[in-house]
Amino acid sequence: VGDIHGMVQSLERLLEKIDADIGQTEAEAPVLVFVGDYIDRGDHGADVLYRVADLAYQMPQNVICLMGNHEKMMLDFLDRPREKGRRWLRNGGLQTIASFGVRGLVAESAEDDVLADLSARFRDALPDGLADWMRAMPLSWNSGTLWVAHAAMNPAKTPEEQSEQSLLWGNASFFEVERADGLWVAHGHTVVEAAQAAGGRISVDTGAVFGGVLPAAAIRPSGAVTFLQA
Repeated sequence: VGDIHGMVQSLERLLEKIDADIGQTEAEAPVLVFVGDYIDRGDHGADVLYRVADLAYQMPQNVICLMGNHEKMMLDFLDRPREKGRRWLRNGGLQTIASFGVRGLVAESAEDDVLADLSARFRDALPDGLADWMRAMPLSWNSGTLWVAHAAMNPAKTPEEQSEQSLLWGNASFFEVERADGLWVAHGHTVVEAAQAAGGRISVDTGAVFGGVLPAAAIRPSGAVTFLQA
């Protein structure tokens, strides 16, 4: 599932289509993998986090929630608001904070002490355990010749050698160089016009929060890929 960015209604419609697809194909032990970026920019980041966290809690063997760079920025804001807060607020953090009911939001250029106060109030508004659950999100997931990461994988390195920077923020060679080991990487982060599978990459961020659709790639054991969207 591609980058949701607070688009909870699109998520619900897509989950219905995924359920129908699983039922039609009679998939055995299907795994639902979210590529991250549940929050920011859209207005319902909290609702999206609650929904995917509940799915993961109810079906821990079947639902994988990867970390995206926006989750990382949120956690950095909680830990180091003075140093990291402004970057997150510039990239949609204000919408996420508001979705948790925090009032009296501040400007992105606020003074350090104001950012620290906002971070403390935001922490108090988070349900118990939610931030810890987010900190434990994996950076990648693997099944056979398929790897899933939020942003990219460096084609010059094995999956086990990937840096957090590449997995969360991207890699300059990812779209230019096809992997030589036959692995496929499904990812979000970089907005494409339409979900696609080509060149060892399965791209599933089509800018839902910017007016695009929210896609999911249905990847079969045979290697066949079809796309659903909402």
